[in-house]
Amino acid sequence: MATKEFKAESKRLLDLMINSIYTNKEIFLRELISNASDAIDKSYYRSLVDKNITFNKDDFYIRITPDKEKRILTISDTGIGMTKEELENNLGTIAKSGSLAFKNENEMKDGVDIIGQFGVGFYSAFMVADLVTVKSRAIDSDKAYKWESSGPEGYDIEVCEKETVGTDVILRIKENTEDENYDDFLDEYRIRSLVKKYSDFIKYPIKMIVKKSRLKEGSEDEYEDYFEDEILNSMVPIWRKNKNELKPEDYDQFYMDKHFGYEKPLKVIHTKVEGVVSYNAILFIPSRAPYDFYTKEFQKGLELYSNGVLIMEKCADLLPDYFGFVQGLVDSADLSLNISRELLQHDRQLRFIAKKINDKIKKELLSMLKDEREKYVEFYGNFGRQLKYGIYSDFGTHKEELQDLLMFYSSTEKKLVSLDEYVSRMKEDQKHIYYATGESIEKIEKLPQTEMIKDKGFEILYFTDDIDEFAIKMLMNYKDKEFKSVSSGDLDFDTDSKNTDENKDIFDFMKEALNGKVKEVRASKRLKTHPVCLANEGEVSIEMEKVLNMMPDNPNIKADKILEINTNHEMFDAIKKAFSEDKDKLKMYANLLYNQALLIEGLPIDDPVQFANDVCSLIK
Repeated sequence: MATKEFKAESKRLLDLMINSIYTNKEIFLRELISNASDAIDKSYYRSLVDKNITFNKDDFYIRITPDKEKRILTISDTGIGMTKEELENNLGTIAKSGSLAFKNENEMKDGVDIIGQFGVGFYSAFMVADLVTVKSRAIDSDKAYKWESSGPEGYDIEVCEKETVGTDVILRIKENTEDENYDDFLDEYRIRSLVKKYSDFIKYPIKMIVKKSRLKEGSEDEYEDYFEDEILNSMVPIWRKNKNELKPEDYDQFYMDKHFGYEKPLKVIHTKVEGVVSYNAILFIPSRAPYDFYTKEFQKGLELYSNGVLIMEKCADLLPDYFGFVQGLVDSADLSLNISRELLQHDRQLRFIAKKINDKIKKELLSMLKDEREKYVEFYGNFGRQLKYGIYSDFGTHKEELQDLLMFYSSTEKKLVSLDEYVSRMKEDQKHIYYATGESIEKIEKLPQTEMIKDKGFEILYFTDDIDEFAIKMLMNYKDKEFKSVSSGDLDFDTDSKNTDENKDIFDFMKEALNGKVKEVRASKRLKTHPVCLANEGEVSIEMEKVLNMMPDNPNIKADKILEINTNHEMFDAIKKAFSEDKDKLKMYANLLYNQALLIEGLPIDDPVQFANDVCSLIK
C-alpha cells in the first residue's frame, strides 16, 4: 500500500514535534492517556443512548505496557475505537479533532465530558518514538485497522487483527542520545510517577502489569515471580468531592501527598464555582513560610488541571505576588488551551478564575482575622511581610485591597492590631494615626519622640519591619486618617515650648557648629524628660535612610534631619551659659548632643574618636 502524505500543517507540526517544541517530552504520556480517556467517554455515552450496547463498569480502563527489551511502550484503551476514515481524519490531519466533532454532534448526558483532542496531543508521541503504530477497532465494526508512521514522510493504513473494541497506541521508543535518556519512558517506576503527576485523576483505571515476588507456597526462603495488574491512578479527585464527605485529615493528607508542605496547613479553602466559567479549587495557607520563600528561587503558582488532567505545575497567573504563599490547585474545563495543553492562553476565563480566587483568599483571611485571631496572628507572622510588599509594589495599585489585612504592634494594647481597630479607638481630638519605627519593640518603647504622644493618651503603632514605613508611605491614609511618624517635623500639636524666639540665636549658632549635618536646630514640642532627639522633614525618614543605605548599591540617601532640644531640661541651662561665656564649649555641646541623638536612632557616629574625646573633656 502506498504511503499517504500528511497535510502540510500536520507535516510542519510533526517536524516541530520530532525536533521537540516542548521542553519536557514526558507530557506525551499525559496526552495519550487523555485521548484514551476521551475514547472511553464516547463508549460510555453510546451505552447510555444505545440499548443494543451494554457495558459493565469494569469494562472501562486504560492499560500501559512497557517492553524494555523491544523498546516498545503500548497505551491501550477499551474506548469507542476508530474506523479507517476516522483514523485518517483524526491522525492524518492536524486540528481535525475527533473529540470535538463527537462533542458537537452529540448531546452530552450523565456528566460525560471530553477532555482531550486527537491530533495535536497525539503527535506528541513523536517526541519520544521513532515509529508510532495505532491499532483500532470501532465499536460498530468487526474490522480493525492499523495506522503507522515514522514521521513527516507520511503514514500507512491497512487492515489488521484486533479481537476487542478499542485502540492500542504502540510506540517504538527512540534510542538514547547524549542529551536524552529515552530509557526512562520504559521504566515502570518512571511511568508510575508520570501517571501520578499528570493523570492521577483520570476517572478510569490506568493499569499496568507489574512483576512482583512472593514466597513459594510451603517454602520459607524460596521466592517466585508473578505478574499482577496495578492501578496507577487515584481516579476521584478530592476537590470534586462534597465538603461534607471530607474530614480535616483528608485535606492534611492530600496536602502532604502533593508535597505542598511537610506540616499540616494552617488553613484550607475548598471552593466550587459554577456559571459562565466553572471550576473547583482547593487552596492551602501553609503553617509556615517555605525556607526559600523570600528568595528569587521561590516559584509561586497553583497547579492547573483541565478535567483532572494536569496542565501546569505552577500557574503563576492564578495568584498575585502578595498571595504567592498560597498552595493548591484549580481544575476547570472552561480554559482555552493551545498546543498540547502545555501552554495556557491568558484568556478571559483564566483572568476570571484568578480574580475569583484572589477575592476568595482575601475573604477567608478577613474571616480568620475576625473569628480566628490566634491563627491569623500566626499567619501574619509568616506572611505579613508579603502583604506589605503588596501594598508597596506596583505603585500602590493593590493598597485598598490589602489595607484591611495589615497588623502592627500597639503601644496601648501590647499586641498586634489592625488599622480598623486602631481607628475605632482614636480619641476625638486625635487627627492622625501615629507610628514609630525601630529595630524592635523594646527600642521603640524607649524613643524620646514618643513621650508627648503617649502623654496625650494617643495610641502608637510600632513598625519593626524594614518594609513597614515604605508601605505606609504608599498607603498615605486609612479611612481619611493620615499616618504621622512620631519623628515627623510637625506633629500638628498646639503646644509650644517657652523661650522659642529668644533662643533663636543659640539654635542658629548650634546649627552652624554642626556644619550642614542638620537642616535646623530648634526647641522641641515633643520632649518631656529627654534632653534631645532627631526629627525629620520630607519624604525620606531617618529609618528609611537606614534601610536604603543597607542596600547593595548604597545610594547614600540622607533624610533631612532636625535636632530638637528640650528647653525645659536642666541641660539647657548649661547651653545658655556656654553661649554667653564660652562659644567653643557650645560647639562641643552641639556635637555631643547631635551624636547622642544619632545613637538613640541607631545611626553610626561620623567621628567616634572625636566623640570619645568630647566626653572625656566633659568628665575633666
